[in-house]
Amino acid sequence: MMLSQYRGAAALVAAALLGACASAAPPAARPTQQAAAMPSQINPAAMAKASRDSARYPYTEADIHFMAGMIAHHAQAIKMASLAPTHAAAPSVRTLCDRIINAQTDEIRLMQQWLRDRRQEVPEANAAGMKMMMGGMEHMMLMPGMLSEEQMKQLGDAKGTEFDRLFLTGMIQHHRGAITMVNDLLGTYGAAQDELVAKFAQDVNVDQSTEIVRMQQMLAVLTLQGHAP
Repeated sequence: MMLSQYRGAAALVAAALLGACASAAPPAARPTQQAAAMPSQINPAAMAKASRDSARYPYTEADIHFMAGMIAHHAQAIKMASLAPTHAAAPSVRTLCDRIINAQTDEIRLMQQWLRDRRQEVPEANAAGMKMMMGGMEHMMLMPGMLSEEQMKQLGDAKGTEFDRLFLTGMIQHHRGAITMVNDLLGTYGAAQDELVAKFAQDVNVDQSTEIVRMQQMLAVLTLQGHAP
């Protein structure tokens, strides 16, 4: 009887030990599960943003040439428009000139910053054209539509109605050249994929096409009435 009681007590102790081991097993497994889960803690939102940024900012040599060339193009337009107050321009012409100066000054800053952000050479806003290396020598290159040195001199010498006529004629030529630059960009394979370049090119096309129509109307009034509206 004593042996039977001993065996029973031993069985109870063994069962208790097995139960304790079983209850302790889950906590021991938790650190392993946490360690396995670590790689999945990379921020999916951060990865998605990096992917979008990589896709958003591709650019080509054509984009760089367009932005650099348009800086010089805008610089000449600003120089032309800045003559209006001292050359007795008509009120409507002066209003147009103010708009050109304000808009294109801001756009030059935008283009220079775009080039700077991509570690490209940032040209100065030079109304004489864009510097180009040809045959080992530096030359000034006029972009499409830019006025020649002689045309700029004629504009600078004119006053009153003659200034208005030369300005409107010259700026129509100038704006058409900008549209040509946009069309050349868009016609280049792979170009204008950069979000900012694409939007800027579209804005130039729309804004300057609209201004050409307005200037043609002003020039027609000047021709009929002998002065700008």
